[in-house]
Amino acid sequence: MMNRYVLLSFDVEEFDMPLEYNFPITGAEQMLIGKKGLDAIQPILQDVSVASTLFTTANFAMQYPQAIKQLSDTHEIASHTFYHSVFEETHLLESKNKLQEITGKTITGLRMPRMREVSVTAVQKAGYAYDSSINPTYLPGRYNNFHLPRTLYTEQGLTRIPASVSPFIRLPLFWLSFKNLPYPIFKLFALQTLKKDGYLCLYFHPWEFTDIGNYGLPGFAKRLNGSPLLERLNRLIKDLKKEADFITSEDFCKQGFQR
Repeated sequence: MMNRYVLLSFDVEEFDMPLEYNFPITGAEQMLIGKKGLDAIQPILQDVSVASTLFTTANFAMQYPQAIKQLSDTHEIASHTFYHSVFEETHLLESKNKLQEITGKTITGLRMPRMREVSVTAVQKAGYAYDSSINPTYLPGRYNNFHLPRTLYTEQGLTRIPASVSPFIRLPLFWLSFKNLPYPIFKLFALQTLKKDGYLCLYFHPWEFTDIGNYGLPGFAKRLNGSPLLERLNRLIKDLKKEADFITSEDFCKQGFQR
């Protein structure tokens, strides 16, 4: 044990991002691209030394229950609410119950789609032990969370695991920076953050690892995708294995991590 941890996670969902940019895509194709991405990252998910958390919409899980059930044997399945683009507070409990029904496991974690703000009281009422819906940085047009803690904290009794950002300047170490920054720069900030905080919370989407070049997405979202992006992620995992152990978000919370 290295006493440093990587919380690798994937938001397993229907590929509805093109709709944000007025590019038409059917529900069936959204599911197909999501599943194609999940298949693409199987080599990573089959590595027993790389435990990960799969924040999954109930909608996606209902479409591919066998795949999600199988993945729950070796990884943590957590909730990404019921649908990726539509949300009501009732979906917190409904998605949790549906994922528990499919996996046969207790669902303890939540991540809101697009890191949307969510009521702590509602999350607790639905029975979640932790929430990982915060990116403690500024993202134009989305959120400004510079005022929130940069690392794990407790709010009204709920454990909250923010996505990792670098110390001081709070450079977000999320999927967009991973594909747009030169790899050595991203790695430098990731290692700096790991050594400072004792852990990294990183998140990606399976659909990124498919060819999404023809879906009307802006350049920053599709700059690197498919096999080249998968190669880059494999490189990052290899580099991080030298520095830390990979652990699920649930296990990270259970062990009562303190820095």
